[in-house]
Amino acid sequence: MQKNQTKKTAARLVFRFVKKNMWLFALGLLCSMLNTAFNSLTPQIIRVTVDSVLGSGELPSWITRLGLAEFAKSEPGKMLMFAAIAVLVTAILSGLFSFFARFNTARASENSIKALRDELYGHIQKLPFAWHTSHQTGEIIQRCTSDVDVIRNFISAQMVEVFRISFLIVMTVAIMFSMNVKISLVAVVFVPIIMFYSFYFSSKISKRFMDADIAEGVLSSVVQENLTGVRVVRAFGRENYEIERFSEKNSAFSEMWIRLGRMMTAFWSTGDLIMAVQVLAVICVGTVSAVHGEITLGEFLAFVSYNATLSWPVRGLGKILAEMSKTGVSIDRIGYILQAEPEKEPPEALTPPMNRDIVFDHVTFGYENQKPVLDDVSFTISAGSTFAILGGTGSGKTTLMHLLNRLYDLEEGSGKITIGGVDISKMKLSHLRKNVSIVLQEPFLFSRTIGENIGITFPEKNRDTDAMMEYVRAAARSACVDEAIESFSNGYDTIVGERGVTLSGGQKQRVAIARMLTQNAPIMIFDDSLSAVDAQTDAKIRHELKEKMGSATTILISHRITTLMQADRILVLDEGKVADIGTHEELISREGIYKDIYQIQMNNADRELLRQSTDSTENCRE
Repeated sequence: MQKNQTKKTAARLVFRFVKKNMWLFALGLLCSMLNTAFNSLTPQIIRVTVDSVLGSGELPSWITRLGLAEFAKSEPGKMLMFAAIAVLVTAILSGLFSFFARFNTARASENSIKALRDELYGHIQKLPFAWHTSHQTGEIIQRCTSDVDVIRNFISAQMVEVFRISFLIVMTVAIMFSMNVKISLVAVVFVPIIMFYSFYFSSKISKRFMDADIAEGVLSSVVQENLTGVRVVRAFGRENYEIERFSEKNSAFSEMWIRLGRMMTAFWSTGDLIMAVQVLAVICVGTVSAVHGEITLGEFLAFVSYNATLSWPVRGLGKILAEMSKTGVSIDRIGYILQAEPEKEPPEALTPPMNRDIVFDHVTFGYENQKPVLDDVSFTISAGSTFAILGGTGSGKTTLMHLLNRLYDLEEGSGKITIGGVDISKMKLSHLRKNVSIVLQEPFLFSRTIGENIGITFPEKNRDTDAMMEYVRAAARSACVDEAIESFSNGYDTIVGERGVTLSGGQKQRVAIARMLTQNAPIMIFDDSLSAVDAQTDAKIRHELKEKMGSATTILISHRITTLMQADRILVLDEGKVADIGTHEELISREGIYKDIYQIQMNNADRELLRQSTDSTENCRE
């Protein structure tokens, strides 16, 4: 029951886009039906021509009513000419209506799919960070491309075809029964057999299409992951492993489609057999009836033509039912994304000043189905101060910043985070994230120029201006990356490659820092974002940042004591709990984790480097 309800909901989601172009679909359907109607006249023209020229029997009553009976019998030559003209006219009209049917249907389907793509992409942008981390990128891409194309093919070619075929079957059966009831019954008796078989096959193949789509998503994820991590693959010589891994997934995917192919072959072969028996039965009964004078030769030929017209649409309807199974799977997969709950704005959606104290008040947090990463953590970050966080791997340092930026939300009763006394869960998301900027240890750079990556926070209309580029260069100088950029042949117009692969780790981190500085946010977070630069460059960058950031609240996360020791306060985390907090002098004056790490890191060379970096006021160097 729940499964059926989900399918109905998913279908309604897609229908929401189709109905906006319903008038185009209706016009296309009308033209398609007129095309079918004109096509159905051709067997009647053949029937009248044969019977009038050969004089094999009574002409249809509509010929008599039109006053053409005597003409048809007395002027066979002219009748042939009349028939040829009639066939030509019906063919032209049929072709015109076929053109307008396809044109309007294509417009309607493309408009609908464009709206679906826009909605799907926009919805994905609003989904929580936790949703993205729990789904493979390749699978999401596959749903947004292959599954959308399946739906596109259905609504552009098959949806209108269902109505056209249904109309054709009803009209053809009505004409056949008007000509001869006995032969019509022989032809029609096979229709429910083919329909039942098609429905049965459709229900069986739906699950196979779902499995094949899932396998395709896994295959896409393997390819995407390999291409994204190509540097690691090369560095560790994992090419053969990746080839074997892809081959395994590819074999599983191919095997599924081979099984699907066997099922489709069985369906079409059985359908061909049923249709052959139907054609044979109609020809046998029709021939006997013609020999006994029950029908004319023209009627017999018309029956054979209408029977072929009837058989193929019924088969086509079976094919459409099979395609509908695949389309239903794709609709469910896309509906799954569209039904995912987006990030919710609080009812109040407050936009308070952000240059205020940040307070973590008894915060406890754990990721899904895992033990808590943070356990009753409380501390205060004074506005405009530099606050540092030190802790081992998995101690919860990055999680704190994810919570501050509301990439994850705290559960009820798990503490709260406030800025200037206002709970961040009551703030407007865009306001919070605009004012809390973060640079990660592994920053993401877009496959654009360096200048575009740094200036990406600028409004579109203000980009590519001299003023923006001057601001970009100033930010790059503060991040100590300006000289490195200028050393490239294209300078700030250098394409960094996908995910910034053409830059070194330190250059990527500094470009990301420059990008954050252009945002000019009152709260800046550096999540181990200086780990890929040497200690001297680290010190120079911090010196420049101190001049640049002014009254901004700065949060530093690092494993390097030299990066943290000049902070106003330092928080030490251990297994998700606050182990200690204080200034550098306070922390080294008492036994604890901080002092132990300090003594390990502060050898003689480090102290000399610290002295040089503290006194240094030089310009930044690569």
